[in-house]
Amino acid sequence: MKDANPLAALKQQGYVILPGIFSAEFLDRTLGEISRFAPRPSRAGVRHALGVGPVTEMARCPQLVALVCRALGPASFPFHATLFEKTPASNWLVVWHQDTALPLCERREIAGWGPWSVKQGIPYAHAPASVLDEVLALRIHFDESTPDNGPLRVLPGTHGRGVLSDDAIHELSATVSAVECVVPKGGVVAMHPLVVHSSSKSRNRAPRRVLPIEYAASEAIASPLRLAIA
Repeated sequence: MKDANPLAALKQQGYVILPGIFSAEFLDRTLGEISRFAPRPSRAGVRHALGVGPVTEMARCPQLVALVCRALGPASFPFHATLFEKTPASNWLVVWHQDTALPLCERREIAGWGPWSVKQGIPYAHAPASVLDEVLALRIHFDESTPDNGPLRVLPGTHGRGVLSDDAIHELSATVSAVECVVPKGGVVAMHPLVVHSSSKSRNRAPRRVLPIEYAASEAIASPLRLAIA
């Protein structure tokens, strides 16, 4: 959804498309810097990208910080980023799901958290809805996202239903009309982690590189657990 009042649209629909946030020249330069500094990127992209200097700088860009502070409050900060890259050599399908796992500094058995997993040495746990309500993802598009290159698809309004079971997600995917997020290069999709979303495989040879950066409203949202910077 593109809207003149992005925060209202984000609250109502769980996502909003913001075109023209970055110039093509800035993105091309930043992508080159990420490629130089990222440690051993895989074919599908770079996990735990917030440790890469150019990604950290992008996460702190004034235009992103201003949007996040308006949505989450003045204490908000970036804590997680992953660079995804769909190409003919690395092409995949993502089923309908919610983004409920958060990176944490240590594993502790806390009611409402789990199951747990470990990704490249960092523990992750699925978080309760009350914590995920304090998180916002900004998906930066380094390439044009079209209907043919596996764009993000969302089920609008589903973020207000809490953390859903697989069966509930499947039912919603059959009853709620999906929206394809077609985004120009330089655009950003702001998205609530609980909005149900998916993506299809790309049907052309053009790359689709997207950098989702996740922000939290404060360092205390996961208390007594602590978010890891990843």
